[in-house]
Amino acid sequence: MKSYLKMNELNQSNEVLKKPQILLVDDEPGLRNAVKTFLEDEGFEITVAVDGEDGWEKAQQFFPDLIISDIMMPRCNGYSLLERIREDERLSGTPVIFLTAKGMTLDRTQGYLAGVDDYISKPFDPDELAARVQNVIKRQERLLKEAARFADTDVSKMAKQITEIRSMLTHNNSANPENEINIPSFTPREASVLQLVAEGLMNKEIARKLETSIRNVEKYVSRLFIKTSTSSRTELVRYALENNLVK
Repeated sequence: MKSYLKMNELNQSNEVLKKPQILLVDDEPGLRNAVKTFLEDEGFEITVAVDGEDGWEKAQQFFPDLIISDIMMPRCNGYSLLERIREDERLSGTPVIFLTAKGMTLDRTQGYLAGVDDYISKPFDPDELAARVQNVIKRQERLLKEAARFADTDVSKMAKQITEIRSMLTHNNSANPENEINIPSFTPREASVLQLVAEGLMNKEIARKLETSIRNVEKYVSRLFIKTSTSSRTELVRYALENNLVK
């Protein structure tokens, strides 16, 4: 099977290729080392953790593109790790694949309800493992690209629009000092994202400043659209400036 990087060379020929970073969490040394070696040969960058507690600590250190975790582990099992991941706003959008024993339907049901993205039954075929990993990562990439259609297409144009909106509102405010409107409430993180959007930052830049994932930034921007009844970043910025929600 071709490596993930080789399969994507044509689509990324003009970009610096970055290996997808995977966090592998398993308490069985033999399986852990075998999976690590195979996935590294397939073009992935692998960080290993010996149990859920170790996995949780390492996930917070480098924000992996994907987490592959066993279910039954000491100290912190796969379900507890998944719960922590989904509750942490910096990591909640990270895809998670569970490794499970064949035929464990209850495990699968419980995992899907908790927010796992896929399952791989042990023992597994290495090629199937690589295919499932690639599928989850590509699905994540498609989601991010789809969300980015509404965001980072033309930063210079967005910056120009923000300047024009500010100028127009400054002029209008002198003639129309007050407008009654019901302002929705925002969480501290939503307010931070709104401020950075109004400054013209791209989602990648916002994610870096807030130390979170791009997917989480898209989630917050979507919430802002809903709360402000807007449908684009330009409309959102206009709304924020009109109502003095940003500096």
